Amino acid sequence: MKKRLVFLCAAMMVLALCFGGSTAWAKMYKFSGGPSGGTFQYYASAITSLTKDSLKGSGLKVLASSSGGSIENIRLINANRAQMAVAYAGDVFLARNGKLKNDEKKYEDVLALGYFYGAPAQLVVRADSAIQKSSDLQGKRVGVGNAGSGAAASCELFLTELGIWDNVDRRFQGYRAAADAFKNNQLDAFWLLVGYPNASVIEAALQTDIRLIDVYRDAEEAGLFEKYPYYTKVVIPAGTYKGVDTPTNTYQDSALWVASPSMSAEDAYNLLSLVYSDEGLKFMVETHKSAKAMSIENGLKGVKTPLHPGAEKFWLEKGIL
Repeated sequence: MKKRLVFLCAAMMVLALCFGGSTAWAKMYKFSGGPSGGTFQYYASAITSLTKDSLKGSGLKVLASSSGGSIENIRLINANRAQMAVAYAGDVFLARNGKLKNDEKKYEDVLALGYFYGAPAQLVVRADSAIQKSSDLQGKRVGVGNAGSGAAASCELFLTELGIWDNVDRRFQGYRAAADAFKNNQLDAFWLLVGYPNASVIEAALQTDIRLIDVYRDAEEAGLFEKYPYYTKVVIPAGTYKGVDTPTNTYQDSALWVASPSMSAEDAYNLLSLVYSDEGLKFMVETHKSAKAMSIENGLKGVKTPLHPGAEKFWLEKGIL
């Protein structure tokens, strides 16, 4: 009994130090990124690095961790197993409304902080292909992305709204594998949801003359944007890929910085002030070139779900909210 009492007292002292007597531990925030080497993880690591030097003495500490990506991050934030993360705006929107595939739970404790970068839809076909619009994919062999990936989910959503998902010969392949199959005439088209220029498309265009389909037009005609308002229009410039000499209209999902309600409004505000400062934005671009899309003006691009209270204050002051 005496040993048990000693152990309990020691445990209580440790807890008191971690959660009461130590400022650093009181503000330890876990930032969930994505798979190692992926874009999400670059952002988590960059913001962790920024806070190490810039917020010394504030008692705020950020720890980056890897994850499976957007959907897993949403679940981690909602359960407060992570306090910050990167997630696609579309996934956040669907999760909040109980519309994730095979998951009707409503994830309402995932709040937006700001916009990181866009991931445009890209549909690649051969230059001499009879495929002129997305609906022409019926009966065709199409690389739709890895099973369970954001690319595959977005392709399924798009082609389902067009009413042709079940009529397409779907091949669940990653970008590189799809590009190789396309070059070897094993695919008629392949789909991507990623920033441009993409290395796999560049490689395909070096060996095969390609075209990009105007998926924005097709999505608009199908009413996609009324149903899924988080998508935004983007134009892939002429010359982005070899042989594609005209601009291509498409749409993109937005990679967002999200947070748990457990994070204080003050800390969220301070982190936003740090990351979206001139020095912070410069550091983010140095970490990953996709951060060129980050700016005060783009701060809430694609956000269609509630903001964190600290973000509300920050973006209101910037005149964006």
